[in-house]
Amino acid sequence: MKVYVHDSVLHRSMRPRAAASGLPPLAPGTDWVRFGRQTLLYNDEADTGSDAAPRAPSRGARFARREADATRDQLHVVVQHGRLFQQQHPDVPVLHDRGRFLLVQLDPDRARRLQAEHPCCFGVMPVSAELVVFDEPERVSSRAAAVPFIKTLTAALTRPLVESTLTKLVSFGTRNSTSAGHTAAADFARGQLDAMGYTTSVQKVSVGAGTTRNVIADKRGTGPAPRRVVIVSAHLDSINQAGGPGAPAPGADDNGSGSTGVIEMARVFAHHDSRHDLRFILFSGEEQGLFGSKHYVATLPAAKRSRIIGVVNMDMVGSLNSPTASVLLEGAAVSSAMINHLADAAATYTGLAVERSLHPFASDHVPFIDAAIPAVLTIEGADNTNSTVHSAQDTLDHINYDLLLDILRMNVAFVAGALARSS
Repeated sequence: MKVYVHDSVLHRSMRPRAAASGLPPLAPGTDWVRFGRQTLLYNDEADTGSDAAPRAPSRGARFARREADATRDQLHVVVQHGRLFQQQHPDVPVLHDRGRFLLVQLDPDRARRLQAEHPCCFGVMPVSAELVVFDEPERVSSRAAAVPFIKTLTAALTRPLVESTLTKLVSFGTRNSTSAGHTAAADFARGQLDAMGYTTSVQKVSVGAGTTRNVIADKRGTGPAPRRVVIVSAHLDSINQAGGPGAPAPGADDNGSGSTGVIEMARVFAHHDSRHDLRFILFSGEEQGLFGSKHYVATLPAAKRSRIIGVVNMDMVGSLNSPTASVLLEGAAVSSAMINHLADAAATYTGLAVERSLHPFASDHVPFIDAAIPAVLTIEGADNTNSTVHSAQDTLDHINYDLLLDILRMNVAFVAGALARSS
């Protein structure tokens, strides 16, 4: 099989099937899979006897040809936490590497087995024709005017407070879901939210033979009933996969960064009045299989599910490993409007490049999406993959506070707009 990487702009001469990828007309038997602005073309020479490259010349297009001894059914897309797939399976050939997203050559039976064995570390899906793994739209040339009250809210996020909160969460040594460190971290978080004036509660969650808890903080809106609610969430727990439950698991990026985001966004909104309700949730048991968020969604009556405007989930929002500060907005069709509003917020209130994916994977947005509730994962961009997650090396020195603050500003702007927008 021949594999080409194609970087190009849109062409007016494209056939309809090629238009979504930004490609000129393709040779017969050629298909594509897109990773941001890079499109991979693949073609079995035995099928067509021709190159996989487009027939027509493409102004500004660049092709990098690769030969792969693979068949179509061996092409799989991997969505991974950090570099966990590559660390655990270094023998699997990687045909294209975009950090969080990989194109790999993998026997279908082994792919299914790996997915079943490691559902919380990575996802594996077969490549289908004309697959958009994630989208990386061009940055808008002109931003919408900032709304004054939203600008004030985003300006209330400060590095000293964010850094102090994250440093405290890391200080517990481990926040493994059933550990004493997690209990202490949950008590700290609840104490912070109580002091801000939120009504807090805990929800017990079973994790294997043990028990953990979700921390929930509520702020009632000022409008008359019926009111709706926006949820902001992250998972508080951390894990050291190789070392086991008692090993150091500082979890600075995964997911001290997201948990810090919940606490600091709550601080920003503590004295902000809006018609609708606001709920902050720190889930636990995420690293063992989304236990906290699955339990929360499963216990929501239908009437309460219908109240939810949307869920903004933060998981790994503090690691920058590329020249470009970017954020990945990951959801599903039900989340499309949310993704658009978040992208607008990023353009107006931050300097972030935005990536979008409709392939939700293994974080606390997934149970909401499975229940047809709009939810979006906000996570550091695809190329900013943190290779230290799930280890003792996920420490504060890997945190980029400028990136973390910009992602929080985007989320604050979205939440403020959603509370003002929704009827």
